[in-house]
Amino acid sequence: DWSKVVWRNVILFVVLHSYTVYGLYLVFSGQTNWRTIPFSIFLYWLAGLGITMGAHRLWAHKSYKATFPIRFVLMLMQTLAFQNSIYEWSRDHRVHHKYTETDGDPHNAKRGFFFAHMGWLMYRKHPDVIKGGKALDFSDLMEDPIVRWQRKNYLWMVFLVCFVVPTLIPYYFWNESFVTALMVAGFMRYTLVLHFTWTVNSLAHYVGARPYDKTMYASENPLVAYLALGEGWHNFHHVFPYDYRAAEFGGVNTNNVTTGIIEFFNRLGQTYDLKAASNSLIERRIQRTGDQTMRRYYSKK
Repeated sequence: DWSKVVWRNVILFVVLHSYTVYGLYLVFSGQTNWRTIPFSIFLYWLAGLGITMGAHRLWAHKSYKATFPIRFVLMLMQTLAFQNSIYEWSRDHRVHHKYTETDGDPHNAKRGFFFAHMGWLMYRKHPDVIKGGKALDFSDLMEDPIVRWQRKNYLWMVFLVCFVVPTLIPYYFWNESFVTALMVAGFMRYTLVLHFTWTVNSLAHYVGARPYDKTMYASENPLVAYLALGEGWHNFHHVFPYDYRAAEFGGVNTNNVTTGIIEFFNRLGQTYDLKAASNSLIERRIQRTGDQTMRRYYSKK
């Protein structure tokens, strides 16, 4: 139904990806100062953690708690990612978990890979998504003064944090071309973060093992875990969404960088009340609903 296409978003995505292609050309043609490349990668990590450690595990799932300084920094990092405010991101994600793979799911994977990846942002929400959102309580999010402040000031903040600052730093500190800085550290970096985040909704709902619940679309996908800083162990996450690890295992060997950082700050007393499913509970769920064949394969990896 073409009448439900959000043409404004379609046009914005076309422009954004055009700028990104130009940014990639500037990088691979050697027209970019070498310092801009690691700087852009660093920004990708910051923005990614703003989503994984901040919007996702801290605010959407409340899987752990953090001190004010950590929450404030995560808010800035989440703003750098430019994926709507913490409130809106967490709201949509909670609706996704509540109504997964139904018409109430904002990015229902049953509507196709592209829809789950990014098409849902270019099409009007299904009425069940709106209905489901109204049925849930999000008041806890607004109890955090940081979430309230970001939501109130989001428009100017996202312009400044996501595009202005990443452009001006290369421009002033190592004489990068203003246009190159904007295209590479700004638009290209932003677009790559978007796509790596979206793979959790698309690729990790189509490809991978399902050792914890074989009836779900959500899967264990190592590539997504690598790209999205530990968010690819999605079958586990949908079975135990309250677990701060978003996976059965954490650490570098499972590409679960986000878990390692949460645990690091826990040792410093900056994150606390980390919630995790017990080993006995995990094993009981595996025996009850898991794919035993894939579980044996997965355990060997």
